[in-house]
Amino acid sequence: MLRRHAELRFVGEAADGLEAVQKAKELKPDLILLDIGLPNLNGIEAAKRIRRVSPSTSIIFLAVNSDADVVRAALDTGARGYVLKSDVGSELWPAIEAVFRDDHFVSSGLLECADSDDRRFQILLNYLQSRFRHSKLRQAAI
Repeated sequence: MLRRHAELRFVGEAADGLEAVQKAKELKPDLILLDIGLPNLNGIEAAKRIRRVSPSTSIIFLAVNSDADVVRAALDTGARGYVLKSDVGSELWPAIEAVFRDDHFVSSGLLECADSDDRRFQILLNYLQSRFRHSKLRQAAI
């Protein structure tokens, strides 16, 4: 899907979280698309390590999980985006564009959850608004 965007150059791929950290250290990419459910070292822990070995690398999480606590933990790593795998087809490229504009991005599906009566998602929405008040927060529903 992303290979059709000539402005992107793919420099590496990792099979697990430990390899993702090592590749980030070696390659220092501008952007990493990181799965939360990686073996050996989960994506959240890998992101924390990546931020130490390659602090200028932006991270966008790709995840099945829309749990408010997981989303918050992921974004607390310094990640610039969180895209639900169910939304990848329509939202991954806009997320990448937002990050390269120095904005943040969250899937519209997350904010749809935040519209529910679930208190954790209300807290997540408040967190997103406060965390990104000094930068733009992009997603399909705003």
